[in-house]
Amino acid sequence: MISVLPWGRASRRNKLPRAIPQAIAGVLSLLVVAVAGWARVADDPFGGEPFAVVSAGPSVAASGGKEVLARAPNSQPGKERGPPSDATPAAETPAGRTITIIDGTSGKRQDVLIPLSAPDGKPGAAIDQRVTELSPNGPLPRVGADGSRPSDIYARPVKVPAGRLNAPRIAIIVGGLGIGGAVTSDALGKLPAPVTLAFAPYSGGLEQLASRARNSGHEVLLQVPMEPFDYPDNDPGPQTLLTSLDAGQNIDRLQWVMSRFQGYVGVTNFTGARFTASEAAMTPVLREIGKRGLIYLDDGSSQRSVASNIAAADNLLFAKADISIDAVPTPTDVERALSRLETIARERGVAVRVAGALPVSIERISKWAKAAEGRGVLLVPISAVAKQRTEDRQQTTENNR
Repeated sequence: MISVLPWGRASRRNKLPRAIPQAIAGVLSLLVVAVAGWARVADDPFGGEPFAVVSAGPSVAASGGKEVLARAPNSQPGKERGPPSDATPAAETPAGRTITIIDGTSGKRQDVLIPLSAPDGKPGAAIDQRVTELSPNGPLPRVGADGSRPSDIYARPVKVPAGRLNAPRIAIIVGGLGIGGAVTSDALGKLPAPVTLAFAPYSGGLEQLASRARNSGHEVLLQVPMEPFDYPDNDPGPQTLLTSLDAGQNIDRLQWVMSRFQGYVGVTNFTGARFTASEAAMTPVLREIGKRGLIYLDDGSSQRSVASNIAAADNLLFAKADISIDAVPTPTDVERALSRLETIARERGVAVRVAGALPVSIERISKWAKAAEGRGVLLVPISAVAKQRTEDRQQTTENNR
């Protein structure tokens, strides 16, 4: 006997099995859409795992009491990532920087000490956060809240042997470093520590090179490109300071150059005969340099430079080179220039000369320095000369009142 169900009941029974998979598929689709939407909004690649934001390099600036990762000068705005809004500020001590790691699940907190050291592990090359600030261009030097200046923080002490307090002092600055890898390594390996090293702003790895230089005992200067008389046929490079720009534009360019690396005691001109001869162009630039607690070194390449007059009026830490050591880059002429340098130092008490990053200059300066001490000459970094000349200028001003 065959039972026949009414048509409606059979239809509902046949449709029910097909409806269940469809319902499950719909629910799963909704879950996938929800998860995708949450991932797009949440931006939490760690999925709740513990994490910390740590300053891993020297280009870190402190801002508002909280640690902020400074973007590199050539990075895109908005790409930098700082700590979470509830992150514990990093505490800095002479031993290093302490950060707090917070477990995102349990809330457990753990303090970790990050040593302040150079990439090669040697102490002394860390960037002092008291004299660093973050800007739209990147990290910049500044005068700290406690009055600390980069020209003091990054200066190298002068060790004067007993009985030689009045010895003639010589400062030598070798510039153009950072562009040629081989000659830069040569300079870092051969030149004695009191020789000041000046880096151009255009090569990669400047932070590491400057750190290595300071670890070796050198003071560091930043070379700022300035307009020569034959510009643009002779173009010092991007962001060159120009007499055709207004003060604000030149300050912005100066800050871009200043952000390329940190740890320098001051800046010096890179070419710039036309720019340094313009009082209107130079005055705001030198004031910005002085406001940031830096030394300005005039490389002496232009007799028309007005930098010394502006520096005297604004009480800026200032020094001027007497002449180039390697104007004629032959071994004989470099040796003659070094001999002349000693004569000037004995006559005036202090002498300053610059040299380019040339193999002949590095070789001859290194050889000359080894014998100079035996002749009673004291080789010193540029900060010692700039501070002495500033003090002498101030004393002369007081005496004339």
